[in-house]
Amino acid sequence: MRDHGGNLDWAMRQFGGEDWIDLSTGINPVAYPVGDIPARSWEVLPTRSDMAGLSAAAQAAYRTGAQLVPLAGAQSAIQLVPYLREIGEARILVPTYNEHAAALRHAGWPVQEISDTGGGSAARLAQLEGADLAVVVNPNNPDGSRYSPEDLLALADKVGLLVVDESFGDPEPELSIATHVTEDTQNIVVMRSFGKFYGLAGVRLGFALTGAEMAETLRGMAGPWPVPGPAIAIATRALADQAWQSETCIRLREDAARLDALAAHAGWRLVGGSPLFRTYSTPNAEEAQRHLAERQIWSRIFPWSPDWIRLGLPAGAAQWARLQETLAGEVAHGI
Repeated sequence: MRDHGGNLDWAMRQFGGEDWIDLSTGINPVAYPVGDIPARSWEVLPTRSDMAGLSAAAQAAYRTGAQLVPLAGAQSAIQLVPYLREIGEARILVPTYNEHAAALRHAGWPVQEISDTGGGSAARLAQLEGADLAVVVNPNNPDGSRYSPEDLLALADKVGLLVVDESFGDPEPELSIATHVTEDTQNIVVMRSFGKFYGLAGVRLGFALTGAEMAETLRGMAGPWPVPGPAIAIATRALADQAWQSETCIRLREDAARLDALAAHAGWRLVGGSPLFRTYSTPNAEEAQRHLAERQIWSRIFPWSPDWIRLGLPAGAAQWARLQETLAGEVAHGI
């Protein structure tokens, strides 16, 4: 089993209690208001018109001329990408979301994981040059590393296939390479997650953005009904709701700053993150997680780091107050 957040059921078994605050993922805790879902969405298979409407809404939201392939979450795109090219050498900037390497290795790709050498973002990207397939998560999970579209476009000319995972990119559209991808693009695939920014992870929807040729290949692998009718109805409406998107971006940035202030008061140092999650360096991540868990607040730590802990954003005044009180206890316990 691969290590992930969202494993709240394990935490409940380990620490007991029922009234938990799950901060182990980077999912917006204030979800888009789903509202009424047309009965037809449940009763019939999605039509080509339904899928076309969803793709058009996503194209507008992501400001791209690429073709879009709706899939069952960005995770589905991650699992299909290894089959877009003949097996060669893959390189991935790490630490990052571990499913990219896992999916490539499962498909038979040798994967070279490139660690941070401290030379800046351009220097890190340069280490991917020459790869048959290169993966960059932008902004990166969990350290929040960011790469400019210009640097990514330059890298695309020096690799066989560039995969850019923008699952946490909605609050920072200026980072997106999607606006530079067109129907003629042949060596870039951009992944977008719907569920994270819109707070609807259970909808299981994401997109692959790429040129016409690879889009057709992805559609063939995904099959005729890759996403369900209710997901199409919800997302088509949400992707067009610019007012909600703007208000949400403001709230996420404010809440991220608020969380940083609480963590700093507890003596934690900000490593990085996005408006949807924050990663901190602590004296002892395992002890910090236990301290939070004993008060029914679940967080994310990493098996490869003794000091990093990642927190999502709380929802509502009660959750914020409980987290503030718990983090204040970090000072008293010296954790």
